[in-house]
Amino acid sequence: VVMENQSTPTEFILLGFQNIQGLRFLLSWVISIIYIFTILGNILIIFLSLVEPRLQTPMYFFLGNLSLLDVCQTTTTVPQMLVHLLSGRSSISYARCAAQLYFFLFFVGAECILLATMAYDRYMAICKPLRYTLLMNRKFCVLLVSVSWLSGALNAALHTFLTIHLPFCEANRVNYFYCDIPPLLSLSCGDISFNVTMILVSSIFLGWSPTLCIGLSYGYIVSRILKIHSPEGRSKAFSTCVSHLTAVLLYYGSSIFTYVRPLSSYSLDNDKLISLLYNIVTPMLNPLIYTLRNKDVKRALKKVLRSMNFSRKHINF
Repeated sequence: VVMENQSTPTEFILLGFQNIQGLRFLLSWVISIIYIFTILGNILIIFLSLVEPRLQTPMYFFLGNLSLLDVCQTTTTVPQMLVHLLSGRSSISYARCAAQLYFFLFFVGAECILLATMAYDRYMAICKPLRYTLLMNRKFCVLLVSVSWLSGALNAALHTFLTIHLPFCEANRVNYFYCDIPPLLSLSCGDISFNVTMILVSSIFLGWSPTLCIGLSYGYIVSRILKIHSPEGRSKAFSTCVSHLTAVLLYYGSSIFTYVRPLSSYSLDNDKLISLLYNIVTPMLNPLIYTLRNKDVKRALKKVLRSMNFSRKHINF
């Protein structure tokens, strides 16, 4: 690889699949199927939240944005993984690596804030039901979503800038599936202390602060639900929260493990498996989590399927 000023490689070699070359075609099929289900499932959620009048509420507005973020996040990394698996080549240009790093951090950061926003929405719906419609109006919901996307964009710009300006000397072999902060920092031959400090700062704003907000929101929610005398009322209130809480535990658990810990404790071989969890598996599970436990979504899906079936019969007639 030709070097520029002996510090910046023109390309990186992603070694994520190096130890499983014999299984790369099987793995490519598995990842392809997961990716297809992820795209179809999340697009379905977006479609239903747009066309079904019963889903024109803040909760489903946020859910539609969550699905859009999941589509964008997986599309940032999975197609590149499949190209590497199918071609047997694992190189990525320096510019594409920087772009992948930016967009990946963008969507991950936005999703962290959005999940906290969704917890706040559930808090308002259950704990402040009489004021919910007034406070969670369309304008305020758009503002909350905009803050989520803007936070992700600014965080990604900061860390991408700091990372791509590190010296890498002649090191360009990245022990990961895609370009991310931990493997690139471990590759640098320069001082990364400021980068590590900024990761800690970002983890406070995008990791621990949203986690605290979610914890407080659900603390109030549980307290409120326990005061409901009707078993049916408690069950209905819990059912609106279980799906979101499941998604939060899957996403935050894996992402916090990846970013919010000392750099010295990183083990890229183990972290690669965790990264596959929140980068590939979780986005696929989110549509299932929200549809299997959500009567409104299932009702809307049945309505759309019935209308499609009626249209098909009408056309055939």
